[in-house]
Amino acid sequence: MVKLDRVSKIYRRGDAIITGLDRVTLEVAAGDFSAFAGPSGCGKSTLLNLIAGLDLPTSGEIFLDGRPTGRFSSHDWTSVRRESIGIVFQAFHLIAGLTAEENVAFPLLLRGEHGRAVQSRVEEVLELVRMIHRRRHRPSELSGGEQQRVAIARAVVHRPKMVLADEPTGNLDSHDGSDIIELLRNLNRQFHQTVLLVTHSLAAAEAADYVWTMKDGQLITRTVRQPAMEFRC
Repeated sequence: MVKLDRVSKIYRRGDAIITGLDRVTLEVAAGDFSAFAGPSGCGKSTLLNLIAGLDLPTSGEIFLDGRPTGRFSSHDWTSVRRESIGIVFQAFHLIAGLTAEENVAFPLLLRGEHGRAVQSRVEEVLELVRMIHRRRHRPSELSGGEQQRVAIARAVVHRPKMVLADEPTGNLDSHDGSDIIELLRNLNRQFHQTVLLVTHSLAAAEAADYVWTMKDGQLITRTVRQPAMEFRC
């Protein structure tokens, strides 16, 4: 599903050179739930941004479904994200003036879909994240946990093969955070979606099948886990 071959990302800040990712080689199989844990600045969000095509590597190659992405245009990346990738951010990024159901429908409208099929799919995923009763509420009327549930619904409404979650519990309390991690785990189990979770929380990472620990832009250790049924973030 995802393969990185000696991928590095170097940032220049004036005269300073900052290594965001340092020669990372990685394979994630279809249907895996993998977590990347470590302190701020270790490279985990950079890794996710490169896989999503939100940033480009300085060197190395990234493959998605066996396709090398090195020559992807911005249009190619946009198409890949609209068809195959769902992204969940720490800050929710819901559109303030739209209701929950309108926010969830937005990716489908961008793909040119309209009508009853869109409404049906939106209702389906809002039921999945237990937010159908709040579908006509705007983000300002929802709690942080509710907003993140809507954000997850928006990320999966187009049935992506892969979900990338960047610190999805970072702005939530422990109870809401646990609910969000359990929801991601259930999406992975029910629909066999590949999930890549970036988190500073080792407790959240324990929900994954595989936990990678990162430090200084490198993958340090890989742990194979048997996920528990309950999570405490």
